[in-house]
This record gives sequence, C-alpha cells and structure tokens, in this order.
Amino acid sequence: MPLVSHNGLPTFKRLRRDGQTILETGRALHQHIRELHIGLLNMMPDAALEATERQFFRLIGESNPIAQFYVHPFTLKEIPRSKRAQQHISDYYDTFEQLQEEGLDALIITGATPIHPKLSDEPFWNPLEEVVEWAFENVTSTLCSCLATHAVLQLRHQQQRTPLGFKRWGVYPHRVTDRSHPLVHDVNNLFNVPHSRFNEISRDQFEQAGLHVLAESDEAGVHLAVSDDRFRMVFHQGHPEYDTVSLLKEYKREVQQYEAGKRQDYPPFPEHFFREREKAILDEYRVHLLDAMTSLGALPGFPDQLVFERLDNTWHDTAEGIVSNWIGLVYQITHHDRKLPFMEGIDPKDPLGIGHPT
Repeated sequence: MPLVSHNGLPTFKRLRRDGQTILETGRALHQHIRELHIGLLNMMPDAALEATERQFFRLIGESNPIAQFYVHPFTLKEIPRSKRAQQHISDYYDTFEQLQEEGLDALIITGATPIHPKLSDEPFWNPLEEVVEWAFENVTSTLCSCLATHAVLQLRHQQQRTPLGFKRWGVYPHRVTDRSHPLVHDVNNLFNVPHSRFNEISRDQFEQAGLHVLAESDEAGVHLAVSDDRFRMVFHQGHPEYDTVSLLKEYKREVQQYEAGKRQDYPPFPEHFFREREKAILDEYRVHLLDAMTSLGALPGFPDQLVFERLDNTWHDTAEGIVSNWIGLVYQITHHDRKLPFMEGIDPKDPLGIGHPT
C-alpha cells in the first residue's frame, strides 16, 4: 500500500517524482478499505479457456494491496463453444448484463484466436465494442492483452494492426521507456515478455492514437502502453500472463499440426526460450518423428517431461509487479460504490494526478 505524506518532508516529493505513489493525507482519509471486483472477459478458445482463467487469477491473487479480490469471469455468447466449454461457462461465469448491473472496479480483456483476416469480421467484434465502451465510462481501469489490444486500438483509435508475414513467437527483452510512471515503479527496467502473434501495432501507431508507451523491445516492438489519461486503458501486446510451460505447449501443438498435415513446414523453435540441451532433445525427437512418418511406423511420444524440467521463467516476477501496481492504483482511486469509476475529487482526464493528460 502507498505511503501517506503526512507532513512536508522533502523525501515524499522526491519519491513521487521518481514514480512512487504517495497519497496526500486528505485523499488517504477518504479511502474505504473494501473488496475489489475485477472482471475477466475471457475470449480465448475452448482449449485455453480454463488455463487463461488460472493465469490471470494467479496474477491478481499475487498482488499485494490490502484488499479481497472477487474476480468475475465472463465471455461473449457470440463466440462459438463446445458443449463442455458452454457448461463450464454456464456453471461458473457471470453474464455481461449481470456485471453491468452490479458494477466493476477493474476489467481485464484476454486475447482471442481470430478466424477471419479482418478483426471486424469476427463474431465477437460488435459485442466486444459494447463491453469496451461501457467499461470506459463505468470502470476505473481496463487492461487489454494481446489481441484485445489490437481490437481496442482499431475500435477506439482507428489503428489497424499490420500482418508481420511470420509468427512473432518467443521470449523477448524489453526496456522501460518511462520510469516515472507508477505502473512500472519498482520493476526491473529491463525485463522479458513472451509474445505469440502474427500481427503488430507499431510504436508510430500507438503514438498516432495519442497513447503513451511504457515498455518496448528492439525485436518485438511495443509491449506496454497506456491511454492518453495515463491509466484508464492499459495495453499489453505480449503475454505476461503465460505459464512457464505455455510456449512449450504451443510448440507441441504446432508439431502436431505438422504431423496431421495441417501445416506444410516443421515449426521453428520459439525464439530465446529453449536452451541448447532442450533444443537437442527436440531436434532428436524431430528426426525420429520424420523417420516414423516416412516409414509409416509408430510415432514417438513428444518429450514433454524431458524438456519441461529445465524451462526457465524469466518474466513472471515483472508481470506480477506490474499487475500488482495496476490493482494498487485502482484501489487508491476507485469509488467505494463499485458502480462508479472514481472516488470524489479524481479527475477522469488525469486520474493518477501525474500531470500528463492531453
């Protein structure tokens, strides 16, 4: 929780200038200690539906403000679902209509797997626009992940993503570009983030939309940015929520697609992820698989456990830190009535009071 500047000590001013959140005494006295209600719009396909829940629930649960978190997963009925997935949603998910009625303090929107070249042709496009517009008026802050970032940039800022012509896939180093912003306070200024996408929003496009970039990579481009008010919309272009094993599972699925004749080339390794020993194990598996496919022999089993034992997770601590900062900031400025986005005295055009709104 933040420090309270209860006197004129110059250290408070210096810490605030360095990006640490410092509350004035009056604002601190008006805060209400209560639970936070966080929506999770899960647009991932059936195979990743529950894994995505766990990943975001874990990040929320590991944040450290003094609050109890009620996470409300929901999805869009326009997204096609299997019978099993629909039963899971019926049993455990809220509806958007329920959450509109009850209110939310914060919202996370996951990525999705598109089935059309144009995002605007996706079945989730119009209902997603409704959620985004409602959230901007009624929720303190919304955090978008990967494809959700691309969709919101097009919906609200007319910036269309550009096909890369290849899959940006792996773990990439990123550098903080604005160390004074409270979202990146006290996280490493150089950190890794997994990416997995075929399209990109460039830094120029973020800037043309009036957004503020907080972290980017020489290889993978912008990862973290915020809206022009510096907080009401938070954009991730990568996947900081990924588990240690997520990229290995993606690689295995790509290999299985090749084995089934659904892709023409054998998949490359995710960049900067597997170490040399793991690459050697997977290369040996590839040789045995290709031999078996040629000879119509028994196919070898994928060496999951041999590889998993030595995978490195080099991104989770920073992801946890940024999400913790995000939730902490929501906690400090949200209204005690979850139907209202801000406590009294908060300027929606500059909710953090950091003096950067346009």
